[in-house]
Amino acid sequence: MKETFFRTLSWLHTWAGLLVCWVLLLIFFAGSLSYFRHEMSLWAEPELHRGAFQDYQVDQIANQLEKGQSYIETHSAPTTQRWLINFPTERSPMLSFAWQLPPEKGQRRGKIEQHTALADGSGVITDVRDSRGGDFFYRLHFDLHYMSAITARYIVGVCTMFMLIALISGIVIHKRIFKDLFSFRQNKGARSWLDAHNVSSVIALPYHLMITYTGLITLMLMYIPWTVSTAYPEDNQAFLKELNPARQTEKASGIQAEQVRLSQLLPQVKAEWGDAPIKQVIISYPKDQNSQVTFYQNTGKEVTDESSILVFNGVTGELKYASPHEVSGTVATYDTMMSLHTARFAAPLLRILFFFCGLLGCAMVASGTLMWAIRLRQKQQKAIDKGEKASRGLRLVEGLNFMFILGLPLGAAAFFYANRLLPVDLATRSAWEVHSFFIALAAMGVWAFFGRSRRHWQLALMLIGVLYCALPVLNAFTSPSHFIDNIRSQQWALVGFDIVALLLGSAMLFASTRLSAVVKTLQKPSQKNTATAEKVRRKQPDPSYANELASSSPLEEAKS
Repeated sequence: MKETFFRTLSWLHTWAGLLVCWVLLLIFFAGSLSYFRHEMSLWAEPELHRGAFQDYQVDQIANQLEKGQSYIETHSAPTTQRWLINFPTERSPMLSFAWQLPPEKGQRRGKIEQHTALADGSGVITDVRDSRGGDFFYRLHFDLHYMSAITARYIVGVCTMFMLIALISGIVIHKRIFKDLFSFRQNKGARSWLDAHNVSSVIALPYHLMITYTGLITLMLMYIPWTVSTAYPEDNQAFLKELNPARQTEKASGIQAEQVRLSQLLPQVKAEWGDAPIKQVIISYPKDQNSQVTFYQNTGKEVTDESSILVFNGVTGELKYASPHEVSGTVATYDTMMSLHTARFAAPLLRILFFFCGLLGCAMVASGTLMWAIRLRQKQQKAIDKGEKASRGLRLVEGLNFMFILGLPLGAAAFFYANRLLPVDLATRSAWEVHSFFIALAAMGVWAFFGRSRRHWQLALMLIGVLYCALPVLNAFTSPSHFIDNIRSQQWALVGFDIVALLLGSAMLFASTRLSAVVKTLQKPSQKNTATAEKVRRKQPDPSYANELASSSPLEEAKS
């Protein structure tokens, strides 16, 4: 406890955010990109950019079901565990036929083979490059990578709780929360970074609170399992069955049986759902006596995340389960929280708003870490001016700032370039796309070891900006359709990807040029200190951009 309640909460706000800031930056960055994971997945499969996109057509459902079932029966292996028919949706406008193989040793789930039907019905596209697409960023923001999912989710949960504490304490200590929303003082060193931190925090404060709280809710049963273990002390499977009876399928009996034709089930589906669109049909254990057929309704425009499904006996066609039209308040609340966090209900403009708020979250965390580095260097400035080296802690903070603030956007660019430049037939191709992300991130860490001055920040920002601006050019050379073609064919997901890449690249280039102008303004020394500064500059070259900012603004100014 400090002298006053305000100082105590200020200390809590500082350390709750700083202890996990770089992990939070990764979570915010990957989570922001995942709002457009379906669009990124479309971009990552250029083989499908011409001739495959189509709209959902109610009058073609029976024909597509019949065609899909016949195709899968002909091309899938006898050991296939599931058949899947995916219908066109707003964000994935393709009809595809897929099947899931049994898992290999050490795998939880088997590999899914997916073939996409041409829009004119003339054939099926079978050769599509192996890519994680946008799903990589979606999984990264809560499963991290190179570790078990359970371990990663506990780490993310702890960081999220720290984030929630930092937000609440930040609100309490914010005496001028509305005034700071409109306050940004340029060329004031640490004061400017504090203003940037305040503005990025306050503008998207409702989003920050919502996304942090719902992030904890999504995995609450993992973090707080005692409610389930108390109510179901001997059998957790009973809880899962009661929670979601539709997903509890019987195991394969090993006895072959004739599979019901999917098109014959459409009258029952229509009787239950009317003309509501179908998103997916899954056949579990096809041609087995315990086969089961599940129809999933496309509820993408509803706030709730609850799936509306119909389950049929795969042999007799008898309706076994239908999702209730009304659910309990607890289930509805949880599903709404899930949907708010994932934004699956959101229209394109609302997803853009969520994406922008996510980037503000990145700016909030990044400005906080930079401000921390500047304050640390200000405390050591007198010793550094005498020729002493900066402390290891300061060098570590500055290096991690350089690595994560610049390495994350560079890693995303490397991921997209690897998607197009790696050989299509490369073994474990999707894994190397992921490796390229972390290799680029690590490269920025190595770069930070050799230098973190203004020139290094400028060069890194310029490199990242050029890479992003060149992504539409890369797409034009490695895809059957380019930017103008996509506008003509109204493929707005692909058009949007190129536009966002250009905007992000332009922002990076602008930041690079602006950084030069800002630092030149800050570095105008007074006549009294010119000789001393020149002497120190000759004695010890400055390795850090933070040092250039630290000398321009005293610590107390940043705290005011």
